[in-house]
Amino acid sequence: MTIRVLIVDDQMMVREGFSVLLGAMPGIEVVGEAVDGRQALEQVAALRPDVVLMDIRMPVMNGLEATRQIVAADANAKVLVLTTFDLDEYVYQALRAGASGFLLKDASARQLADGVRVVAAGEALLAPSVTKRLIVEFAKLAQTPRVADPGMVEELTERETEVLILIAQGLSNAEIADRLVVAESTIKTHVSRVLVKLGLRDRTQAAVYAYETRLVSPA
Repeated sequence: MTIRVLIVDDQMMVREGFSVLLGAMPGIEVVGEAVDGRQALEQVAALRPDVVLMDIRMPVMNGLEATRQIVAADANAKVLVLTTFDLDEYVYQALRAGASGFLLKDASARQLADGVRVVAAGEALLAPSVTKRLIVEFAKLAQTPRVADPGMVEELTERETEVLILIAQGLSNAEIADRLVVAESTIKTHVSRVLVKLGLRDRTQAAVYAYETRLVSPA
């Protein structure tokens, strides 16, 4: 199945560059472009892309607010944030808002295509150590930890809690299955149940939740 991508960036050269790179990749189709967050919302509604490559700093409406609104509208599109530097508080806020991960703008064509495929498949782009470091750094800087709803947390089984901790450590389903010596399909079931019980959108939000509630220490 072809992955439909919308590119959102206020710089024409960036949009055109990514469009050319992704357009040359098998199984990926660039269906549209947008110059700011407001136009991105319109394009998401009209084009129904699978993945939105979202810049953060844009005029009219920034990528953070656009991400919030896309997620709030329960759109099927997965947001992959683009940034020029990794330890960016706006990127962290975008992850909290529901973005599925982020890429640096100097990513190679292969990294870009792989990132699009990962989030389109419903996974979080958490494997790169820099993503984990971003979550850890800003979780440490948070003045007060997020207060977990005791009822929600208590609904998790011991194994589901264990899976959540491993997600926050950046492990994939296959790696978690190997660690716990169970089938990968079993892990997928556990992950789905964790997301439903905690009211989270995806694995990225699960990782942020685990750090902010101090289920996993950011130390």
